[in-house]
Amino acid sequence: MIIIGCDFHTRYQQIAMANDETGELLLERRLDHESGEAHAFYRGLQGPVRVGIEATGPIHWFERLLAELGHELWIGDSAKIRASEVRKQKTDERDARLILDLLLAKRFPKIWVPTPAERDLRQLLWHRHKLVCLRKLFTKKGRTELTGLALGPWTRRRREELLKLLDQLDPAIAELDRAVLEEAQRRDDAVLLMTHPGIGPVTSLAFVLAIGPITRFPRSKKIASYLGLNPSEESSGQRRRTGAISKQGNTMVRWLLIEAVYPAVRKDLALRQDYQRLKFRRGHAVAKVAIARKLAVRMYWMLRSGAAYAQLVRRQGSPAATLVDANPSLG
Repeated sequence: MIIIGCDFHTRYQQIAMANDETGELLLERRLDHESGEAHAFYRGLQGPVRVGIEATGPIHWFERLLAELGHELWIGDSAKIRASEVRKQKTDERDARLILDLLLAKRFPKIWVPTPAERDLRQLLWHRHKLVCLRKLFTKKGRTELTGLALGPWTRRRREELLKLLDQLDPAIAELDRAVLEEAQRRDDAVLLMTHPGIGPVTSLAFVLAIGPITRFPRSKKIASYLGLNPSEESSGQRRRTGAISKQGNTMVRWLLIEAVYPAVRKDLALRQDYQRLKFRRGHAVAKVAIARKLAVRMYWMLRSGAAYAQLVRRQGSPAATLVDANPSLG
């Protein structure tokens, strides 16, 4: 098999190519994108080919090209790739050789990549999310106060036209909601998550599209960390210091989980008791994040076990073991 380490840029890429069996370096070269040089090079390769690159933005056309040619594309964690290089000298040639060395040594930090169809569904959710955020700029009370202001003629016209644009968001969001519901009902994992109180089609679909195969996460703590719901930490020696949540990962899914807290605590007695207890001790903001984390953990176990909400959360006093810890925490 031919192994290629690729340092990918917008206009060009630097490659280092070797034979997997012998480890012999065959080629180091810079390939231009706009002139078609990169297309011609990959089309001319014979036999099985594996290309490794760092996770980056504008690679969809490159991904489609390799899939069309039957070549294998591995995308790696940029931070882990960078951490494996201790030298301070950074060049495109060194970066390509580093990726090649990691591939040959079987140490390449490959990450999961969603399919093109799943990425397109993510765009549906992101588009709806942005429109909803625009609509939330004005509350009903704030809009009433705005319309009651005495303004000059041109300022008044600007206000009226902007409010008309705001009103046009409602039918667009309603249409997107119907599309999200249809897509969620086509997926068994999203339908399963919707059995949990407070979890609707938007949250369930966004969750399953963000995390991918549930087997990627051996423990529920990994889900909390992946979604940025775990606390940041700066500890040393005997001193342990934790701060606010890390806010890493998918911001939309984290926002949706926090928005789902109030509907969930209204319908779930155990969550309501936990929320009220934490709100009394730590305040309302910390309580919301803690319950959002517990929701993520519950959703993880629902997908992991294939159990619906009624099967997962049992009544107190039941001799059967529950999969969810009754005490939420930020850790």
